[in-house]
Amino acid sequence: MKKVLGVTCIICGLLISGCSKEKTVQKYEQVEQAENGILKGVKVSKKELGYSGEGYVTNFNDPQDSVTFKVKAPSKGTYTLKVRYRISSGFGDKHTKIILNGEPSREMILPESNKFREATGIKIMLNKGENIIQFVSGWGYYDLDYIKVQSVSSNSIHHEEATLVNSKATKETKSLMRYLVDQYGKSILSGQQDLAEAEWLNKTIGKKPAIVGFDFRDYSNSAVKHGRKSQQVKQAMQWNKEGGIVTFSWHWIAPKNLINQTGTEWDTGYLKKSTTFDIQYAMDHPKSEEYKLLLKDIDTIAIQLQRLQEANIPVLFRPLHEAEGGWFWWGAKGPEPAKKLYILLYDRLTNHYKLNNLIWVWNSVSPEWYPGDKYVDIISYDSYPSAGDYRPASIAYDQSVSLVNNKRKLIALSENGPIPDPDLLEKYQISWSWFLTWRGHFLKDGKLNDIDHLTRVYNSPYVITLDELPNLKSYK
Repeated sequence: MKKVLGVTCIICGLLISGCSKEKTVQKYEQVEQAENGILKGVKVSKKELGYSGEGYVTNFNDPQDSVTFKVKAPSKGTYTLKVRYRISSGFGDKHTKIILNGEPSREMILPESNKFREATGIKIMLNKGENIIQFVSGWGYYDLDYIKVQSVSSNSIHHEEATLVNSKATKETKSLMRYLVDQYGKSILSGQQDLAEAEWLNKTIGKKPAIVGFDFRDYSNSAVKHGRKSQQVKQAMQWNKEGGIVTFSWHWIAPKNLINQTGTEWDTGYLKKSTTFDIQYAMDHPKSEEYKLLLKDIDTIAIQLQRLQEANIPVLFRPLHEAEGGWFWWGAKGPEPAKKLYILLYDRLTNHYKLNNLIWVWNSVSPEWYPGDKYVDIISYDSYPSAGDYRPASIAYDQSVSLVNNKRKLIALSENGPIPDPDLLEKYQISWSWFLTWRGHFLKDGKLNDIDHLTRVYNSPYVITLDELPNLKSYK
């Protein structure tokens, strides 16, 4: 075991030196060699060179193989947990499970490395005094050299990140972004898809979410042609009057080539299986009918967004969601046409229509699909684990952090089935900005989110509900 105390500079919640606002804190570090831990199903080896201490632990073969460490923290608070490891060539990246003080596990990504290396740290919340950290095999087949625990400052992002990609954003939009930034890492905002579902929550557990999700689906021109009418914008205005935050997605029904063999597939025309619309052809041929129809649909949605802007309502706007899944037509041809369409959306809505009430939310954690920092305010991920799995979706969170280079942008759980346990989010420092539970059985079947869990979540001090929101029109 090794402990180091030192002095560091803190500014804006990050460890940065040379700051005019600096203050000093005690820096704590503890290193625990794996070979000195409590071993289960693994063994100590000295075969591979480059280890520290008296060896390293290997033979993580069985899913329950583990090494348990005891770490004594000087005070309760946030710490960084790092691990030094190696993976034999050709074995690929690995996931290891981490159990902190007996809580349900979170996972940690170990990128492939045939030499011992120290992985990027994750944040955890430790109690004062002794803490038990257990590494469980997970995917297995890696070697563990040591763990390192270090004290850190608050994991709030830098104040500069309140700056939106649209420099002409309205004051209400800037105000909302400031609030999201200020809460980031300190709490999570509650969210629910559909206003009727938010009302169900209020009747069932006596709480309303801070955010309600709406959808532009039935404003798509193909839906209008089939007689569909929508009240989503009207409902969003109603929710805004209650003081709530508005987010919009768009299940964009393809503008042509819908498969209507039975006359009903048009209703799911956002799915690849329900249309032969070719997004790649459209984006490669800007003079084509397909491209012009895309513009016509964007123009139609712009009218609805203008209604919201005229009412001074900022919108967390999440178009082209789940593109990398490939089940929607906008992602069916791979990342390049999807990114081009997203950038077209941004340019036409921001520069042509002067819509300055949008906070742009990109919905993918894959680097290949990322359209670029100058078009994205917030990164998001959609999480649908099995019923009753309330773990914090840590792998997707870590991938999101890596995508935006260590939290330069906020990260949100833009859709979910089971809601992550707020206690685990806090203990493992998984800083989703908000969650948004999907409608129907995802909320109300009593299995994916049982009533006791919903009650605990919405009454957790870590979760922000509607009644706890400040006046977001003038938040400073």
